[in-house]
Amino acid sequence: MIRGGAVVSPHADELLAKILRLPDEEQTELVERLLDALGPPESAIDRMTDEEFAAELARRAEEARRDPSVLIPWDQVRDMR
Repeated sequence: MIRGGAVVSPHADELLAKILRLPDEEQTELVERLLDALGPPESAIDRMTDEEFAAELARRAEEARRDPSVLIPWDQVRDMR
C-alpha cells in the first residue's frame, strides 16, 4: 500500500492497527521509542561543507558581538535537551 508517497507493507499495516488499539499512554511510549531509534533529523548544518560551516560560525560570532542579547545562557541551553 502507498501512503504519503511511501510504500507501507501489509505487515506494517497490521502492526499499526494493533498499536492503535493500545491505550494512549502506550502509543505515546512507542512513538517516543521509535523517534529515539531514528535519531535526530539531518539539519542544514549536516549538509554544509567545511567552508560553509566556517562562514556560518563567523556570521554567528559577529551577530553575538553586535547584539549579545541573542545569546542563550548555558543553563538554558543545557535544559533544552
